[in-house]
Amino acid sequence: MKEKIVILGAGESGIGTAILAKKQGFEVFVSDQGAIGDSTKDNFDQLEIDWEENTHTISKMEGANYVMKSPGIPSNVPFMDVLRDLQIPIISEIEFASKYTDATLIGITGSNGKTTTAMLTHHILKSAGFDVGLAGNIGNSFAKEVAEKNHKYYVLEISSFQLDDIINFAPQIGVITNITPDHLDRYDYDFTQYLKSKLRINQNQTKRDFLLFNADDPELKNAIDQIDTEATLHGFGYSSQNMNITYMENDQVVIKTKKQKTMINTMDFTLKGRHNLLNAMAASTVADLLEVSKETIRESLSNFKGAPHRLEQVLKIQKINYINDSKATNINSVYFALESMNSQTVWIVGGVDKGNDYEALYPLVREKVKAIVCLGLDNQKIIESFQPFVDIIVETQSMKEAVLIAHKIAEKSENVLLSPACASFDLFENYEDRGNQFKQAVREL
Repeated sequence: MKEKIVILGAGESGIGTAILAKKQGFEVFVSDQGAIGDSTKDNFDQLEIDWEENTHTISKMEGANYVMKSPGIPSNVPFMDVLRDLQIPIISEIEFASKYTDATLIGITGSNGKTTTAMLTHHILKSAGFDVGLAGNIGNSFAKEVAEKNHKYYVLEISSFQLDDIINFAPQIGVITNITPDHLDRYDYDFTQYLKSKLRINQNQTKRDFLLFNADDPELKNAIDQIDTEATLHGFGYSSQNMNITYMENDQVVIKTKKQKTMINTMDFTLKGRHNLLNAMAASTVADLLEVSKETIRESLSNFKGAPHRLEQVLKIQKINYINDSKATNINSVYFALESMNSQTVWIVGGVDKGNDYEALYPLVREKVKAIVCLGLDNQKIIESFQPFVDIIVETQSMKEAVLIAHKIAEKSENVLLSPACASFDLFENYEDRGNQFKQAVREL
């Protein structure tokens, strides 16, 4: 008798899981509370995959061996309780996909920097000749990659939502870039819950595996000190602390392990800012553990192009610099963005608040922000937080309007920075849509 899998959500992870499950001989049923796109329906029909939209039919889910839940579905919605009552294991896409590959997995999570770190790690390994794929929260879903390509190595960008529903998933190399308050609306506004979720990347690691972590992050460092793990712990940060550590010394990344000490010059690293050097430390350490030469690592750092929508230079118009940082959906990301501004800045901010505490930004806003352009349906919290520090605060509800106003306020040699600190779903499809609209509006000035 065929095993049965129910897939909740027909987004990227759902489609990928459906394709892989069908290939593995499962009876597949896809259920989406919303509408499913026509092309996705056609794809399912061609693969003889049963699907439904705009509803969840419990009777069609009974007897399933697994439920794969899209990471966008909160665990605390009533419908999930119904499935738990049926005693069906609820898993994430990364859990399911990992069952069907023998690839070496590099799992990268964290509140900030995981996209850049994942892309840079993939770039280094590919430059070194590795058969390596990039998947997860970036590019294709992991499940689709396993179904169609099955590389020998995978670099996976992994969210806390994906880690919430793992059972046996274990990367050979896990990386935690940092932990700052984010997505707290999904964790009862409890930072401890969110932290525990990120640490799940380590829960199934063995003595053969490695866990890399940002040793400069006090909350993360404290949490790591308290976990019971067989994995080899390796910190990275700006100062040397113990045997296994990666740190900076005179423009060089120094990687210390029990076996050796590797030094990599970062003078020509294409990405700027303290946070990007931390990302470079993490990626370089992964590569070093996989025995990539320091020459290849250095060359890869010098020719790497950063992630779209992350401090992306768009245009300079009338000597005003326009910067797209749409991926900055939390306070820490915005902190890094504002910190890197070298002149007065008109800051475009707003969207769906995720439990933000703006206090950490006050000194930077006081120092570097000349005006705030709010872009969202509800801007009250932003206005109340920054009114004491900024004289000019304007509300807008479209990207075109926000860019036009920012353009009028900004002067020569100043910056217009889109760094929202919030999710995008009030006015945009996602952060990519928001960033693309910003770039288009700038080009039309």
